[in-house]
Amino acid sequence: MMILIGEVTLFIFLFLFVIAIIMAVLIVTSIRSGQVFFPALLRPFLVLMEGFVKSICTFLGIEPGELLRFLIRLDNRMNTKAFADIPPSERAIFLPQCLRSAKCPAHLTPEGLVCVGCGRCSLGTGIPKMKALGYHVFIIPGSTFIKRMVKQYHPKAIVGVGCLMEVKEGLEMCNRIGLIGMGVVTVKDGCVETIVNWQDIFDVIRIGIDPSSIPKDFDVSPN
Repeated sequence: MMILIGEVTLFIFLFLFVIAIIMAVLIVTSIRSGQVFFPALLRPFLVLMEGFVKSICTFLGIEPGELLRFLIRLDNRMNTKAFADIPPSERAIFLPQCLRSAKCPAHLTPEGLVCVGCGRCSLGTGIPKMKALGYHVFIIPGSTFIKRMVKQYHPKAIVGVGCLMEVKEGLEMCNRIGLIGMGVVTVKDGCVETIVNWQDIFDVIRIGIDPSSIPKDFDVSPN
């Protein structure tokens, strides 16, 4: 019996090892080609074996940042259809406070920072466009605000903007609490005056929205 148990355990280990290698090869191929191969297959195995697969990807020459970007892209790809089915009025977008100007006059409130449209940064131009589509928009100083606003407003889907780790952790939180999450990564990290490609945000938030209801100048990114 002990020999049988040992053989079964060894077989399971070898099976998982082979599957992890296959998943890692698929990820590396996807990253280098710019396409996501077999996303429905990749996601569940990554949930179970993420640490092991990450180690193999690192061994194969994939930088941690590249892998994080891919995982975020994979989550977005898997959530797109469900996100599209949710009306904008039941969606929320969370923007990091680091996008604002260092001279921002906005004050912190129980619902985060409230933009006053002073013109010192692009938030004053981008936020009205998002609100015009029906979104709840928040500028937050930390993840605790996300949990608080989710409890207060009960959105069915959220869009999180931030650095790689912030977005990755936000998507994981969404998976835990049963929310549909979409992530947009900033193009410049830091704590002050970071930069985001607004077109990336606009491309996400208009998913599932009738194009005829979107203003013609919507895609003009704030300066």
